Order: sequence, then C-alpha cells, then structure tokens
Amino acid sequence: MGVTQIVPTARSGDSSKIVTAREAVRLIRSRDTVAIGGFGGIGFAEAIIHELADFYQSKDTEPGTFGKPRDLTLFFGVAQSHPFAGRGLDRIAEPGLVKRVIGGHFNFAPAIQRLIVGNQIEGYNLPLGPVMHLYRDIAAGKPGHLSRVGLGTFVDPRFGGGKMNERTTEDLVELISVGGKEYLFYKSLPLNLGVIRGTTADPDGNITMEREALTIESLALAMAVHNCGGLVIAQVERIADRGTLNPRQVKIPGVLVDCIVVAEPDNHRQTYNTQYNAAFSSEVRVPLTSLKPLGMSERKIIARRAAMELRPNSVVNLGVGMPEGVAAVAAEEKINDLITLTAEPGVIGGIPAGGLDFGAAVNAQAILDEPYQFDFYDGAALTRRSSAWPRRTVKAISMFRSLVPASPARAGSSISARTRRRSCSAAR
Repeated sequence: MGVTQIVPTARSGDSSKIVTAREAVRLIRSRDTVAIGGFGGIGFAEAIIHELADFYQSKDTEPGTFGKPRDLTLFFGVAQSHPFAGRGLDRIAEPGLVKRVIGGHFNFAPAIQRLIVGNQIEGYNLPLGPVMHLYRDIAAGKPGHLSRVGLGTFVDPRFGGGKMNERTTEDLVELISVGGKEYLFYKSLPLNLGVIRGTTADPDGNITMEREALTIESLALAMAVHNCGGLVIAQVERIADRGTLNPRQVKIPGVLVDCIVVAEPDNHRQTYNTQYNAAFSSEVRVPLTSLKPLGMSERKIIARRAAMELRPNSVVNLGVGMPEGVAAVAAEEKINDLITLTAEPGVIGGIPAGGLDFGAAVNAQAILDEPYQFDFYDGAALTRRSSAWPRRTVKAISMFRSLVPASPARAGSSISARTRRRSCSAAR
C-alpha cells in the first residue's frame, strides 16, 4: 500500500491538512517522544489525547497504520489533566502505552502519579523554566540548556537528578562548571511528535489563538518538533478559508504544522471549569467589583490576615492555592489598584485544581487592554506588551519555578518522520 493511502485527508483530492483525530493518532509510533502543550486544563488538545487512549484500547485492525503505539515518552511542563474528572493525560495512564514521563508538575494527573509511585513507569520531575528554554534550544539544534536553576535541589545530579522512583535510572541532567561556577546542563532530546492547540486554522495549517486563555509554549514546541523532523498535530475549534486569517493573529505558521484536528466543544473547553469566558482571552475587561467575594471560611480568614500585610506600591507574588484567596480579598477591599499583583498563569487564567476556579479574583487578562503571551525565562515568565505598563494596572507577571525535561534518543524506526508527514498531507 502506498504512503498516500495510509491516512486520507478529510476532503479527498484537496491539499488540506485537516484530518480526523483517529487519523492523526494513527501516525504515532512506538517509542516516540511526544511533547504535549498546555498548562493544566488550559491550551490542552484533549480530543487528540483522548483519541489516543481510545485507539490504544481498541481492537483496531485497519490496514495502513504503524501499529498500536507503545512505550511512549511524554514530555510536558504542567501535567494537562483534571484531578477529579479522569480526563487529560490520565486517560493515557497505561503502563504499556507510556514508558516514561518528563514533566514539571504532576498535581493535576493523579493516575500518572500512581504509575510513578508504583514504579510502573519512569518519571522525571525537572524545572519548568529550563524546559521552556529547552524547546527553543532543541529548535536551534543546540545540545541542551545551561542553567543555574535547580542547583542544590533534588534536580541536581548530586541529589537525585529529578528521578522519581527506582525504575528511573538514566541521567538527564549533568553538573558542569563554566567560568568557575556550577551549572546544570539539561540535555536536548529528539521530539518525534508535538500536540498543540489553537482556536482557528486554515487548510494550510496556519493557526490563531484568539479564544485561548494562554498561548504559553505552543510556538516554541512546534518549532522544536518540526526541526527534529517530527510531526506537529494541532487541535482547533474551527476552520477558516485560505487567505482569510488576519496575519497579525497567526501564532503558529502553517509551515510548522502537519495535521489539523477539529474538536467537539466539550473537548475544547477554555479551562476545565469554563467552556468559554471572553475575559480570559481579553475580549472584555471585567470590573473587579463584579467578582463574587469569597465566602466566609477558615481559608478566607487566613487570606484576609495575609492581605493585611499588603502595602501601597508593593509588588506581591501570588502562587497557586491559598494565594488566590489573598487576591480575592484584595479585590473585595478595593486595594488591588494600589499594588502590583503577580501570579502564576493558573491564578490569572482560571485553571481549575481541586475543584476550585482560580479566575475568581485576579483576572489579569480581563484587566489588560490586550491579550497576553507568556515568555518563559529561567524560573520566570513575563507578560509582554507593546507599550509601558500603566502604573495602576494589575500586571500579569508570573514568577514561578516548576519543572522540566531532557530525555535520551529513542531506538530508531524503519519508518521515517518524513514518511509520516507525507501521510498527513496524503491527497495533495
């Protein structure tokens, strides 16, 4: 059977990159390293990952596939899942399907956690800042990323190298000295497949993200996978005709994208707790006075006590968890215009965890005049704007350090990534 018959496009005889979710996941090979974009429940291509789970569990015997994928390496910043819904990465938490996970945060994926704790798969917990740099370094063909982030912690090879169980033995981080100073070297790894998400795509694969709560690492991930010779599969909610997208809104150029999958609404929620909120994508600005105050509880008492320490013209860094309660009290007491609140993207974008909706108090996207995009640095992410920040604007600055990857080259395959890419555009 010819290569062009393996994965037919959605519209026969067209050069469109649009395929079904099943056609896309059939291009995944055993032992692939799969880079997955998204921050918890934000920007996650759920339709593709859920289809991968269904494909692995099915008795599919159709010809023209590369067989059922097995022994995958999952590579991500923050585990894309919901802790109580059995969705996201937890759907593919199968020992035979997944061999290794490399990520910066696992709280939202309890099924993945259980596999690691049970010593059923390999697990690495490495810093999020360096992993975002690593995407760019992989795209640039560099051997890895050099950083002082993680020195002296469990990421340091002298203290475990980020390994999470006895099954995990390979060293992915090296300790080196440059100019008399110690650094950690996070090794580059070949990325065979990338899974990203956007809002609108045209048949050529150009993608906009106007309704997404965060754009995060999508572009860097797509560049890294593409420059490794891998495949980039993008999930979107709608298709536009060729030549009709506003070039200024295109976040991922079509040259980096191989397959487009159109998702059903339930698999393309803005966050797990929100189908769509225009404030999260900066289409409207919500007055903080319209936000519902926290109900009286021990949590609010603690948050109020912490808020009493806020001083005018101070910069306050908020993490995920109790800190968004401090932001809620600041909004309720109308003191947030006197300070600069900084927060993790989860607090800003409304990412759900533990059943909470974190957008309750500090909805920075609603407050800013334009959409924001996170640019990741070592242990920090900074929102970029075209003009100076207004003095009394809540800034969407994220100062957070989480965890990242690096993985070894996987065993070779008799079928090249170029062959798979040709399969995505079968009917051209």
